[in-house]
Amino acid sequence: MARILLPQVKEKDVKLMEALLSAGHIEYKYAVRLQTVLNRARGVSTNTVASVLGIDLNSVSNHVKRYNEGGVEALLSDKTRKPGKKPISISVRNRLTRFVCQEKPRDGTHWSTRELSKRFGISHTAVNTILREQNIKPHLVKKFQFSTDKEFESKLADVVGLYLAPPENSIVFCVDEKTQIQALERTQPILPLRPGLPERQTHDYERHGTTTLFAALNVASGKVIGRCKKSHKAEDYVSFLKELDRKSPRGKVLHIIADNNSSHKAPAVKEYLLKKAGRFVAHFIPTYSSWLNMIERWFAEITNKRIRRESWSSLKELEEAIIDYIISWNESGRKFCWTKTFKEIKNSIEKVRSDL
Repeated sequence: MARILLPQVKEKDVKLMEALLSAGHIEYKYAVRLQTVLNRARGVSTNTVASVLGIDLNSVSNHVKRYNEGGVEALLSDKTRKPGKKPISISVRNRLTRFVCQEKPRDGTHWSTRELSKRFGISHTAVNTILREQNIKPHLVKKFQFSTDKEFESKLADVVGLYLAPPENSIVFCVDEKTQIQALERTQPILPLRPGLPERQTHDYERHGTTTLFAALNVASGKVIGRCKKSHKAEDYVSFLKELDRKSPRGKVLHIIADNNSSHKAPAVKEYLLKKAGRFVAHFIPTYSSWLNMIERWFAEITNKRIRRESWSSLKELEEAIIDYIISWNESGRKFCWTKTFKEIKNSIEKVRSDL
């Protein structure tokens, strides 16, 4: 049986370690070493210490051994590099950094640490350390899209103005449709969440059809009017606008914020809006600017919290769940508050452009 390693602590060392921890000015790694020794000296088991401090069992023993051999001073210092092992030069670090940013592999889109390791003759862990220090992440890619709308600024000012200072005697609605919502039924029952295990579901499923959710978010109250339909044609959009008309107080002007989908600008829609002149006012966000329509934020809520992880035995079950979620949302009183001004948004976009 292996001998249990305990720290041979002295009273003055205990007081010193407790004082250092209380001051709170030492690095995290040193604090962990001090806490390890103190807890083991107080009789706390190795397993408990490792679990509480988030370290492995060997580290607990190593910290205790380090203290026994060199005292508190050994816990507050790091071992020097092994003899004969030269540090990686600054020139190699700089050359690797420039290479990763400016060159691509012949048969790939980005470098891996092991490919760079072969190229520069250093270990892949050293490559990883250099990249991390320079905050370079060749394995990641971020996407961006600037609006190409020639009327971007005027449309942006129009929509943001409605959010921050809506006209009197009016209601501002953010309107859009979430298409192709699939009623997917997992082939086996979903296994519930357990300690140490997330909720689990099979990767294969049966399809029971799709539905389209038309939704309008009242910017002032946060309430949502929604309706599921089989398609998202112009006549479906007109039908939804008629529903908004019926469910909104008489005498109010309804400002509709929508994207540039062809079904929102079809002749049938224009004809209906013209017939309802004085009741409806259409506002269109700039192209590639879905972030400007707050209904998209609500679509993310219903997708993440109600639709995505469920298993649906029929299309009817899915549509009923969507309507139930809308009712629950409206009863909760939750709403989104737009805070960014036109100038702040414009400055942010210009800053991103300048950083490219």
